[in-house]
Amino acid sequence: MRKHRDDKTGDLFIIPQPVAPIHGALCCRVEVAHAMSEALRDHDRYIVAAEMSKLLGQEVTKNMLDAYCSESREEHHPSFERAIAFDMATSTHTLSNLMARKLGAKLAVGKDALNSELGKLERQRDEAANKIKALKKQLGDAE
Repeated sequence: MRKHRDDKTGDLFIIPQPVAPIHGALCCRVEVAHAMSEALRDHDRYIVAAEMSKLLGQEVTKNMLDAYCSESREEHHPSFERAIAFDMATSTHTLSNLMARKLGAKLAVGKDALNSELGKLERQRDEAANKIKALKKQLGDAE
């Protein structure tokens, strides 16, 4: 009987690792361009630019978005605040996730963030309970 290969869960159990701290390791202009271009695939760039302009209180144009999405426009990098506005305007976490991956992290938003913290606290509680049990056993053996 053939086993069905699971290609849906992907990197679910892979521990994220930061990029190696070597010269040029964080130069990710092409990745940013591709990520932004992909995120804009289902969006009208004029609308995204208008929403970013509203969020930032400064003009962002469709031409600026086009420049950010172009590999050949090396001088065009979105600032940190524009990256945040971009993610908000596209209702994605495209650039936030890219940054998290570079840092060896995973982005947890909303309930996922709370579930992550809850899991961490439950693990700490269980570890403390095991230590207490071990100490009580030692104290019992010492009598």
